[in-house]
Amino acid sequence: KDGDRIKKGDKIADISGPAKDLLMGERVALNYIQRMSGIATETRKYQDAIAPYSAKIVDTRKTTPNFRAFEKYSVKVGGGALHRFNLSDCAMIKDNHIRLAGSLTKAVNKLRESISHAHKIEVECDTLEQVKEAVAVKADIIMLDNMSHDTMKEALNIIDGRAEVEISGNITKENLEKLSGLSVDYVSSGALTHSAPIMDISLKNLHPIE
Repeated sequence: KDGDRIKKGDKIADISGPAKDLLMGERVALNYIQRMSGIATETRKYQDAIAPYSAKIVDTRKTTPNFRAFEKYSVKVGGGALHRFNLSDCAMIKDNHIRLAGSLTKAVNKLRESISHAHKIEVECDTLEQVKEAVAVKADIIMLDNMSHDTMKEALNIIDGRAEVEISGNITKENLEKLSGLSVDYVSSGALTHSAPIMDISLKNLHPIE
């Protein structure tokens, strides 16, 4: 309509109707679309690269403040799997918890006293000794953190199918070959969300859906 026509020098306050709505919402909408599309695209690249190893690529909680639901949705759309959404979804034992409790076994047992039977317990392991202890205490998921290929191979022999296995630590598309010959369930990478490039999209790329 003539009243909505935008001329050079016009101010948004002087524009009414659909054109004003478009101008006010365009940048916010495009920021969301570009961010989410970039994460979904990056996740697909990771999942395609990891496909030969029969493992799933999963995200982490390293997300943009107040944007976690959107970024995790983008990972799912890109073909990835989701790790815990927040601290209450799964109980994870890390090195600081182990130091505080006195040992890995004490940390897991203390945790079991206070959580629901429905919660899984994941233990982050840096050494083979920790892997042995995690197996003995019957952890549900064992994370092999920043281990070399040979060390992970030894760890998998120790676990022998008695727990789900996740590997983590500086995982990129370029070093996924470290999985060769290993049978793991999950590979977690914060890069899916904190380092995914933004996809360049403008309104010219969009069209009405009939």
